[in-house]
Amino acid sequence: MSEIKTVCVYCGSGPGTNPLFMEAAEAFGKELAQAGITLVYGGGAIGLMGAVAKAVLDHGGAVTGIIPGFLRTKEIALERVQDLIVTDDMHERKRLMFERSDAFVALPGGIGTLEELVEQMTWQQLGRHRKPILIANIDGFWNPLLGLLTHMTDTAFIRASMSVKVLTADRVPDILPKLRAAAAPDQAREMAPEVASKL
Repeated sequence: MSEIKTVCVYCGSGPGTNPLFMEAAEAFGKELAQAGITLVYGGGAIGLMGAVAKAVLDHGGAVTGIIPGFLRTKEIALERVQDLIVTDDMHERKRLMFERSDAFVALPGGIGTLEELVEQMTWQQLGRHRKPILIANIDGFWNPLLGLLTHMTDTAFIRASMSVKVLTADRVPDILPKLRAAAAPDQAREMAPEVASKL
């Protein structure tokens, strides 16, 4: 099995209404730092995004922030990360986040978080990668989505031949062990350059 060295975290640029969401972001950032795993994220300094990145940095970890230029002031780019990449657009941002990550974790968030998560699920379903994807279902936040995925399977829109393997964890301490257990061999997790250029 392959070692996970970088984890991409998708999450909200706001704090949400439940204090458990911020607590989870901070706790996961601390765990990443202590495990020596680099955080790859959207580059913002606010909301859950800022909380997870600041926690990694505060505990001596490494962070790569990737943010499009037009969001640099809106999401207030976290300038103290070790590696801040400013892209021309959202497509480049998502491509770089994919290329630099060994696994993906979705903490609570909004439409952008959902879009990024579903895109990785789609690419996996189409055989473009086998990197682990995990939904951090903090306090049941993602239950409606998990119910929808079950409904899609029951109604045969997600078929056995095109199943989506998405991990779930209700608790932060369970996230890294599940990602490590699911990690695929390096050659199976890479997206071919010609494929990446077309996405």
